[in-house]
Amino acid sequence: MRIVIELRHDVNPQVILNQLYKHTQLQDSFGIIMLALVNGEPKELSLKAMLDHYLKHQEEVVTRRTQFDLRKAEERNHILEGLLIALDNIDEVIKIIRGSRDTAAAKAQLMERFALSDVQAQAIVDMRLRALTGLEREKLEAEHAELLEKIREYKAILADEKLLLGVIRSEITEIAEKFGEDRRSAIEYTEADIDMEDLVPNEQTVIAMTSLGYIKRMGLDNFHAQNRGGKGIKGISTIENDYVEDLLMTKTHNFVFFFTNFGRVYALKAYRIPEASRTSRGVAIVNLLQLAPEEKISAIIPIKGFEEGAGKNLFLATKNGTVKKTPIEAFANIRKNGLNAINIREGDELIEVKLTDEASEIFMVTKYGMSIHFKETDVRAMGRTAAGVRGINLQPGDEVVGMQLNTQGPSLLIVSEKGYGKRTKLEEFTLQHRGGKGLKCYKITEKTGEVVGVKAVGDEHELMMITNAGTIIRLRMDDINVYSRITSGVKMINVDEGVSVAKIAKVRADSDIDKQEQQEEQKEQKEQETPKEETS
Repeated sequence: MRIVIELRHDVNPQVILNQLYKHTQLQDSFGIIMLALVNGEPKELSLKAMLDHYLKHQEEVVTRRTQFDLRKAEERNHILEGLLIALDNIDEVIKIIRGSRDTAAAKAQLMERFALSDVQAQAIVDMRLRALTGLEREKLEAEHAELLEKIREYKAILADEKLLLGVIRSEITEIAEKFGEDRRSAIEYTEADIDMEDLVPNEQTVIAMTSLGYIKRMGLDNFHAQNRGGKGIKGISTIENDYVEDLLMTKTHNFVFFFTNFGRVYALKAYRIPEASRTSRGVAIVNLLQLAPEEKISAIIPIKGFEEGAGKNLFLATKNGTVKKTPIEAFANIRKNGLNAINIREGDELIEVKLTDEASEIFMVTKYGMSIHFKETDVRAMGRTAAGVRGINLQPGDEVVGMQLNTQGPSLLIVSEKGYGKRTKLEEFTLQHRGGKGLKCYKITEKTGEVVGVKAVGDEHELMMITNAGTIIRLRMDDINVYSRITSGVKMINVDEGVSVAKIAKVRADSDIDKQEQQEEQKEQKEQETPKEETS
């Protein structure tokens, strides 16, 4: 029987397959307890130990069988030796038997005359007349010679362990040849046997997720750099009251860590996220991760690998200004149902996570335009379930909107909800100790609105801005001027009435894409310049 399940183009086949495995008997798993009596004592054995004990059992079985066969052969050979002696002296034997008053007397005389045992003498008196013929004598001699050969073979097996093991091997082979047949069910490679990464090119990709939990993966060729102040291009088609919340660039072979507002962390390879077009909604994240009710993704970061990340930390920040540092090794074995990354206090939630080392410096920015700059070493390393320490002392109603590192770029790009933004050199942010109120970093006005995001950038970087209407614009950072700390900056994107900037994401200019775009432009220009042939 062959069953074909056809899927929509935007469906992740692996998710459907996992659901079939989970909810049907397409795949079943069961436990095996290999409990056996070993020397009269019950023990749980491993597969190797079970095979070892089975081999020892076979050695014992073959040894005892060979001993039994040897004993029977020697007993039969003993009788044949007596019969052959009787045949060599047949006339005298007949005379003794005829002259005896009974069988017992005949046996006694035969034993005395020919030095026979009781068994041999009994076999002689029981011998039929047909044994006196030449043909029967040849049969007895042939049987005697065969028994002598078997006796030598049995003794050799009992004396040499290699011969004993050879007997076991030949018997197992004989059984396989006699009863073996082709499998009626096939043993094939599964996903566990094949590294799926070998089938997926390791290339740059964009991952986008909405506030209602729809996620997808897109190629970079879906986006083209534009000048600042543009209207952007249509990004993701969202449903009512939904908007794009997270956007990041990574490679398809990298891990993607999903941190939730509950302080838990989940992990997926980037290629596990279904690829879709720029305008499609994507797939619900609950189909990929085992999220709890009311649990939402609050931070997404890519990780190359735990080997390359040795000695580094994951630095976490919450909405209420709490920070925490945990070695990345603590997240090496993330289960399907996730792990606790931080103990979240009541009324708080996790908003940002960064990969750091001991030389990193932390920048935190709030929606009221406050910021604090301190060294990562101000925060000691803690376990996964620790609650963390105070990073910034917030005003009533204020909350942290982002956390950046000094290694991510020489300036901080701060963006407001109405599309204004600016770059400010990191040198203008005075180094302080954690836990303070910080410094003013953005001038908030009615025209700008509150701060919605912050990114550390350089001239080589590019920025993607996402509105709550699903519009995306990609801007070059060298088009954005550098301003002092307490300023509002310039308009970076035109937003319609009632629309605001929801999220910003930093990307790096990709020379391969630029080259591809140039080639496409040259091709289009050449086609326009080439005159069309007239046809009659």
